[in-house]
Amino acid sequence: MFSLVKSIAVNWLSWTIIDVEVDINNWLASFTIVWLPDQWVQESKERIRSALKSSFAKLPTTRITVNLAPADIRKVWPSFDLPIAIGILLSDEIILEKKLVDESIFLWELALDWKLRKVSWVLPATISARENWFKRIFVPKENIKEASIVDWIDIIWIDSLLDLIDILNLRKDYEVSPKIDLSSLKQEKLEKYDFSYVIWQEFAKRALMISASWWHNIIMNWPPWSWKTMLAKALRTILPDLTIEESIEISKIYSISGLLSAENPVIVDRPFRTVHHTASSISIIGWWRNAKPWEISLAHKWVLFFDEVLEFQKNVLEVLRQPLEDWNITVNRVNSTYTYPAKFMFVGAMNPCPCGFLTDLKKECKCSAKEIERYRSRLSGPLLDRIDIFIEVPKVETDKFGKNAPKWESSIDIKKKVEKARQIQLDRFAESKITFNAEMWAKEVEKYCKLDNDWEVILKQAVNNLDLSARSYYKILKLSRTIADLAWSQDITTTHLLEALSFRKKGG
Repeated sequence: MFSLVKSIAVNWLSWTIIDVEVDINNWLASFTIVWLPDQWVQESKERIRSALKSSFAKLPTTRITVNLAPADIRKVWPSFDLPIAIGILLSDEIILEKKLVDESIFLWELALDWKLRKVSWVLPATISARENWFKRIFVPKENIKEASIVDWIDIIWIDSLLDLIDILNLRKDYEVSPKIDLSSLKQEKLEKYDFSYVIWQEFAKRALMISASWWHNIIMNWPPWSWKTMLAKALRTILPDLTIEESIEISKIYSISGLLSAENPVIVDRPFRTVHHTASSISIIGWWRNAKPWEISLAHKWVLFFDEVLEFQKNVLEVLRQPLEDWNITVNRVNSTYTYPAKFMFVGAMNPCPCGFLTDLKKECKCSAKEIERYRSRLSGPLLDRIDIFIEVPKVETDKFGKNAPKWESSIDIKKKVEKARQIQLDRFAESKITFNAEMWAKEVEKYCKLDNDWEVILKQAVNNLDLSARSYYKILKLSRTIADLAWSQDITTTHLLEALSFRKKGG
């Protein structure tokens, strides 16, 4: 007898509806799975055999053929255990309510004792089921919160294959999980990295506020003990809140990477990924054995932080060039090619030389000119060209510490300014797919970043004097637009343009 059950093949951020076709006939006993199943799927046969036995059913002692269509999609992961088992039970007439099966999506791994195991990527699978107009999806208990953030589809928790058989035969009622409000998952946190704790670095905090007010890449070049790392980590406290769409978009990446849990079923805060300088280029863009998204995509929709950026190998830094320009990363493997979003804001902190004291007013630098040149050459011209803001600030002297130090603006107050500037940009780009100033192309720059003729001439002269590229010219205009937004100014004024120019580095 023939049966058909719907499932989903999730290949990282792409997914396809799979027809699980099961045919049982009276030929010699065998169990065959065809059409590009990998080894994990082939092993489903033994798990299904034990699970059916544990649920008081048994594998028919006839010929069983399972076809996973379409044929050109490779089926990976042990997620087809459940739909294959349901297909066998339908064909063997142990499950009789076919309409309920046709309206539902089935996937998940079976344990040998007929329990359902937690799997990764439940969020993209649930979104795919909704987009294909299925009414419900059955999930293990551990995945219930993650799936319940998706609207317009019923999420049903089941504990075992036996429970599912009773539900599909209408012997047992099921409960639909209530939808989860993302705002209820946010928790108030006492941040140990607050801008109010960083004294006397107002220029740096101003630069970071501009950077956070929409996606401007920044590099901080200071001697040791100037609080570069603390300022970078404090940046996360002023990032604008995620929208629901952004939260789901980021959570899909974390879901397929297996980084969500029952306690943290969805990403509600903007990612802040810190990379150690010993990291390889492969660990940043993805593993060679598969196409799993790694740091460059896990930082999607905000910060990728490289502390001691000049300690990284040059080839590691160079892999950032393409995603900083295109906001995605393409991973090529033997059997397939995957493209992941990588819209991140790059934040780098570095010392001016190997010993760190080149610009220090009290300590003498012991590095030779050749050592300094070799050290700085790790940041290539094309990479520097993709950076919007460069700041150089000396370290704070210890005599400025203590009880009499002034009280500085807190992260909460700075974040309010960032959020206001963000709203201005969202309103500006409401009719387009653009959501932030740094994302503007030449057409949008021409429309929203207009300068008076005199100041346009001055800008072009500054670009020539600083030996900047055409890309840098547009970056200065976009940065000026953000500074104007922070001042609630409709037009870019002289003050905004001059401040944007002050953040540029000669030749970068």
